[in-house]
Amino acid sequence: QVQLVESGGGLVQPGGSLRLSCAASGRTVSAITMAWFRQAPGKEREFVAMVVWNGGTTYYADSVKGRFTISRDNAKNTVYLQMNALKSDDTAVYYCNAGMYRGTPGGSWGQGTQVTVSS
Repeated sequence: QVQLVESGGGLVQPGGSLRLSCAASGRTVSAITMAWFRQAPGKEREFVAMVVWNGGTTYYADSVKGRFTISRDNAKNTVYLQMNALKSDDTAVYYCNAGMYRGTPGGSWGQGTQVTVSS
Protein backbone atom coordinates (compact mmCIF):
# COMPACT_ATOMS: atom_id res chain seq x y z
CA GLN A 1 0.00 0.00 0.00
CA VAL A 2 1.29 3.42 -0.88
CA GLN A 3 1.13 6.32 1.59
CA LEU A 4 0.30 9.75 0.23
CA VAL A 5 0.87 13.12 1.90
CA GLU A 6 -0.53 16.30 0.40
CA SER A 7 0.81 19.78 1.08
CA GLY A 8 0.64 23.30 -0.29
CA GLY A 9 -2.91 24.27 0.58
CA GLY A 10 -3.84 27.54 2.21
CA LEU A 11 -5.82 30.75 1.95
CA VAL A 12 -5.61 32.65 -1.32
CA GLN A 13 -7.54 35.54 -2.85
CA PRO A 14 -9.69 35.04 -5.95
CA GLY A 15 -7.50 35.10 -9.04
CA GLY A 16 -4.50 33.85 -7.10
CA SER A 17 -2.45 30.68 -7.47
CA LEU A 18 -1.40 27.72 -5.38
CA ARG A 19 0.70 24.66 -6.05
CA LEU A 20 -0.23 21.44 -4.30
CA SER A 21 2.18 18.56 -3.85
CA CYS A 22 1.53 14.90 -3.17
CA ALA A 23 4.48 12.90 -1.91
CA ALA A 24 4.23 9.13 -2.12
CA SER A 25 6.06 6.61 0.01
CA GLY A 26 5.91 2.91 0.68
CA ARG A 27 6.20 1.99 -2.97
CA THR A 28 7.03 3.73 -6.19
CA VAL A 29 4.13 5.31 -8.04
CA SER A 30 6.04 5.77 -11.27
CA ALA A 31 4.03 3.05 -13.03
CA ILE A 32 0.51 4.03 -11.98
CA THR A 33 -1.99 6.76 -12.70
CA MET A 34 -2.20 9.54 -10.14
CA ALA A 35 -5.12 11.87 -9.62
CA TRP A 36 -6.43 14.77 -7.59
CA PHE A 37 -9.93 14.96 -6.18
CA ARG A 38 -11.61 17.59 -4.04
CA GLN A 39 -14.49 17.79 -1.60
CA ALA A 40 -16.28 21.00 -0.75
CA PRO A 41 -18.39 21.35 2.40
CA GLY A 42 -21.70 19.56 2.00
CA LYS A 43 -20.75 18.09 -1.37
CA GLU A 44 -19.47 14.76 -2.60
CA ARG A 45 -15.86 14.22 -3.49
CA GLU A 46 -15.26 15.03 -7.15
CA PHE A 47 -12.59 14.35 -9.72
CA VAL A 48 -10.24 17.23 -10.56
CA ALA A 49 -7.37 15.90 -12.68
CA MET A 50 -5.34 12.81 -13.49
CA VAL A 51 -2.00 11.99 -15.07
CA VAL A 52 -0.88 8.66 -16.47
CA TRP A 53 2.36 7.01 -15.40
CA ASN A 54 4.73 8.82 -17.74
CA GLY A 55 3.03 12.21 -17.60
CA GLY A 56 2.21 12.02 -21.27
CA THR A 57 -1.56 12.10 -20.91
CA THR A 58 -3.65 14.21 -18.59
CA TYR A 59 -7.37 14.69 -18.04
CA TYR A 60 -9.22 17.48 -16.27
CA ALA A 61 -12.66 18.21 -14.97
CA ASP A 62 -14.38 20.81 -17.13
CA SER A 63 -14.57 23.15 -14.14
CA VAL A 64 -10.77 23.44 -13.90
CA LYS A 65 -9.70 22.97 -17.51
CA GLY A 66 -7.39 25.77 -18.63
CA ARG A 67 -6.69 26.87 -15.06
CA PHE A 68 -5.17 23.80 -13.36
CA THR A 69 -2.20 21.74 -14.47
CA ILE A 70 -1.30 18.31 -13.12
CA SER A 71 2.24 17.02 -13.42
CA ARG A 72 4.49 14.42 -11.88
CA ASP A 73 8.14 13.84 -11.07
CA ASN A 74 8.65 10.11 -10.91
CA ALA A 75 12.21 10.51 -9.68
CA LYS A 76 10.79 12.24 -6.61
CA ASN A 77 7.69 10.04 -6.36
CA THR A 78 5.67 13.25 -6.30
CA VAL A 79 2.63 14.62 -8.10
CA TYR A 80 1.73 18.30 -8.36
CA LEU A 81 -1.34 20.37 -9.04
CA GLN A 82 -0.70 23.92 -10.18
CA MET A 83 -3.86 25.96 -9.66
CA ASN A 84 -4.18 29.37 -11.31
CA ALA A 85 -7.01 31.87 -11.57
CA LEU A 86 -8.58 30.43 -8.45
CA LYS A 87 -12.26 31.03 -7.76
CA SER A 88 -14.33 30.78 -4.60
CA ASP A 89 -15.89 27.61 -6.06
CA ASP A 90 -12.46 25.97 -5.86
CA THR A 91 -12.60 26.07 -2.06
CA ALA A 92 -12.37 22.46 -0.88
CA VAL A 93 -10.18 19.84 0.69
CA TYR A 94 -7.96 18.46 -2.04
CA TYR A 95 -7.01 14.79 -1.98
CA CYS A 96 -4.35 12.86 -3.83
CA ASN A 97 -5.19 9.41 -5.16
CA ALA A 98 -3.03 6.59 -6.48
CA GLY A 99 -4.06 3.90 -8.90
CA MET A 100 -7.04 5.40 -10.67
CA TYR A 101 -8.28 3.01 -13.37
CA ARG A 102 -11.06 3.44 -15.90
CA GLY A 103 -12.60 6.27 -13.96
CA THR A 104 -12.51 4.51 -10.63
CA PRO A 105 -10.24 5.92 -7.92
CA GLY A 106 -7.54 3.69 -6.55
CA GLY A 107 -7.52 2.54 -2.96
CA SER A 108 -4.82 4.90 -1.70
CA TRP A 109 -5.76 8.38 -0.49
CA GLY A 110 -3.91 11.11 1.29
CA GLN A 111 -5.25 12.99 4.30
CA GLY A 112 -6.11 16.03 2.21
CA THR A 113 -5.04 19.66 2.18
CA GLN A 114 -7.42 22.58 2.61
CA VAL A 115 -7.65 25.21 -0.11
CA THR A 116 -9.69 28.30 0.69
CA VAL A 117 -10.29 30.98 -1.92
CA SER A 118 -11.63 34.12 -0.32
CA SER A 119 -11.08 37.85 -0.25
